[in-house]
Amino acid sequence: MNASVHLLEETLPGTVHLQVSVPEDHPSVPVLGAERAGTGTVVDDAGLIVTVNYVVLGARQAIVTTIDGRKHRADVVAHDFATGVAVLRAEGPEWAALPIRPADDVVVGEDVFIAASVGDEGRRVASGGVTAMTAFEANWEYALDPAIFASAMNPGLGGGPLVDVQGRVLGVISLNLNEIGRFSLAIPIACFRDHRDELLKFGRRQGRASRAWLGFFCYTLREHVVVAGLVPGAPADVAGLIPGDILLGVDRRRIATRRELYEDLWSRPAGSSVSLEFYRKDEVRTIEVSSVDVEDFFA
Repeated sequence: MNASVHLLEETLPGTVHLQVSVPEDHPSVPVLGAERAGTGTVVDDAGLIVTVNYVVLGARQAIVTTIDGRKHRADVVAHDFATGVAVLRAEGPEWAALPIRPADDVVVGEDVFIAASVGDEGRRVASGGVTAMTAFEANWEYALDPAIFASAMNPGLGGGPLVDVQGRVLGVISLNLNEIGRFSLAIPIACFRDHRDELLKFGRRQGRASRAWLGFFCYTLREHVVVAGLVPGAPADVAGLIPGDILLGVDRRRIATRRELYEDLWSRPAGSSVSLEFYRKDEVRTIEVSSVDVEDFFA
């Protein structure tokens, strides 16, 4: 770890452990489970905490544990499904907040480190550098542009801060990407910083146009999009798609990649009917799917 001891002493008190229990009937439970744990980053001395959305999805509260072992309750106050950040507000006395990088000036090659919870007051740290600032897409109808890629491997639970050498938060750690050699993916802190007031007022990005969501997992294979899984009860599941279906087109327009599919879906408002052409058991079929707003589905 190249970060100085002083820098770590300043940073680690601004991280918390999150323990979350989600009702068993919440639609996220089949995929994410009912009992979850993560890392949070304190970004305001009044107790505002930023984390990654999948940690607290479906929960109204979390138990927050500081590095000195104190436990507090925190309310989940905002979700941004498009970027993947979530915000909590914790009770208790004044908090040790980490400063946020004020500008979007992250550069490839700059030194960074990750601080992560490993349970209650336990913390681990890993250092590395920014390897890329580029678009990222995932198999659950999610894309982020730009995303921050770092060579530091997340040493604990997701949701912790990606920090620069001045102790400022650059991003929120979302995923480990060891299989593609970039190690960690961070959501830029601008996704919270630039929309803080809106998130706290409405609990969501109210000003962003709604977009169609179907609720499936998919990947690109040989210029086709293959359904890998479905969110139980989501529109794609209700309409009758199954894992292994090969998507050929949307409304008679050929789709060759997952990104093309996402862009087509997101050009439509939530509630739009989507006609999917797909291949199953030696037969080309067509199905109508009534899209929804993902935030409403998981509310």
